[in-house]
Amino acid sequence: MSRNLPIVTVIVLVKNESLHLSRLIRSFDAVPSRFVIVDSGSTDGTAELARQLGADVYAHPFENHARQFNWALETIPVDTPWIMRMDGDEYLLPELAAEMARVLPASDREVSGWFIRRRVYFWDHWIRHGGYYPTWLLRIWRTGRGCLEDRAMNEHVVLKGGGSILRMKHDLVDNNLKGLGFWIDKHNGYSDREVLDFLYRPEGDAPPGQAGLRRRLKLSIYMRAPVFFRAWLYWIYRYFIRLGFLDGLPGMVFHFLQGFWYWFLVDAKLYEQRLKERRKRFPRAGQDPG
Repeated sequence: MSRNLPIVTVIVLVKNESLHLSRLIRSFDAVPSRFVIVDSGSTDGTAELARQLGADVYAHPFENHARQFNWALETIPVDTPWIMRMDGDEYLLPELAAEMARVLPASDREVSGWFIRRRVYFWDHWIRHGGYYPTWLLRIWRTGRGCLEDRAMNEHVVLKGGGSILRMKHDLVDNNLKGLGFWIDKHNGYSDREVLDFLYRPEGDAPPGQAGLRRRLKLSIYMRAPVFFRAWLYWIYRYFIRLGFLDGLPGMVFHFLQGFWYWFLVDAKLYEQRLKERRKRFPRAGQDPG
């Protein structure tokens, strides 16, 4: 990392990320930055590696991503003008690092945040189609102006105090190297959180930009479609209409698993929850809730 005075504090929530952590931190070599690692019980040497790489490491029990990140914002002193959110399996392209080093110190005071495009890789293949790229995420904001929505799933940064949000020209990369079994286990956990989001629908303003639009479409179209059938429709839309088939064999697997299997699993868990609720109300009936 640069010896210059840091311009951005990068907050990363981790558990067992030793495989990816060096790649992430070293991708910031061109950016004067401070790394804050919030560890929730790693057993693979993540915390020790982070300290060796110059990061500040804090331990905190995990509840969900939003509350973990907001705990960091509220608890850990930050003296840089900018804060950035990164995941352990992400990293900056060199072009983005150079852009950040150039534009962040020169940003007008009215600029309160920055959107960055995310490239998702699956089996080392860039998923360019199926509506998955470009995905714009609000990842950098002025210190003191942002926090994460208190949601179980799909939590995004929300800003206060006004100001404009601009777009970086280059991308960050999401490329998890832990394999398909880990991916499936992770998305099985995500599906539990997705069910909570479906059932309780937390209130609050939609996040800015593309994330807010996608949430509105999910609420107004996807959630009103028939259970189970909507997962098929979504996969057909992504794979054929949005040209997901152009992503080759890795794309075929990714779009099927993420675009169909995952959402079908969410519907199955929603259906199971309704069965449980009906059995509580009518313990002798045990009937299909329909």
